[in-house]
This record gives sequence, structure tokens and C-alpha cells, in this order.
Amino acid sequence: MAYDNNDKKMESIYSKRIRAGKRRTYFFDVRATRGNDYYLTITESRKRFNDNGYDRHKIFLYKEDFNKFIKALNEAVDYVKTQLMPDFDFDAFNHEDAEVDGEDIGVEVNGVQAEVPETVAVAPTPTTATASTEDVDKW
Repeated sequence: MAYDNNDKKMESIYSKRIRAGKRRTYFFDVRATRGNDYYLTITESRKRFNDNGYDRHKIFLYKEDFNKFIKALNEAVDYVKTQLMPDFDFDAFNHEDAEVDGEDIGVEVNGVQAEVPETVAVAPTPTTATASTEDVDKW
């Protein structure tokens, strides 16, 4: 664990960064609570027009909601792809093995670059108490 200005900052156990254009980046980070439970943070980071700063928006997703979240996300994406834009070539935007601005897009696990599997299966998890808001890291 790292500490920043005497505030607790949770380290990522697993991190995936997705560059989306020149000004927007998404981060998927797995973090642990004090009780050795795990949750996911999804962060959208956008570079501001007028200065060097970033606007960040974060979602905390807890294990008991993983399956519902994935199901709803897949249904919404499928609706856009099949009902609203059936003729659009979404595969034209696959850049998983590409570099952006000379920087490799990949997965980092405990500070080590890792290979990305083609598919990821999510196993059902039993419902337990969610992580406390004390475990939220500060920007």
C-alpha cells in the first residue's frame, strides 16, 4: 500500500488501460479492501482543453454486481450493434495489439506487463457485504 499526503491510497492489483482517441483514456483497476475482498474501479480520464489537467470520473463495481453489470453492458452494446447501427463495421476500431503515440496498450499486473487473453469468463460469486467507502482512493 502507498500513502499520499497521509491519505490511504489503494494500489491496483491488476490494471488495464484503454486509449480512446487523443484526449480520453479508460482504466480498469482491480483493488483489494482491508478484508482481502476485491472490487473493480472503472475510470474515464479526459484531457481538458484549456490547461494541462484531466477530468476524471470513476465507477466502483463490487463483485456481487459483476454479472449483472456485464449482462446489462452486453445487452446495451448488442442493441446498438443490431438495432441502431447494424451496417456499421465495429471491428474496424479494434486496436488491441496496436501502439498509441509510441506507447504499448496492454495489461499490467503488479507492475509487470502481461498478455491479454482473447476472452475472459466471469464466474458467479456469492453475495457478501460490499467494500467500505474508506477503501476509495483519492485523486
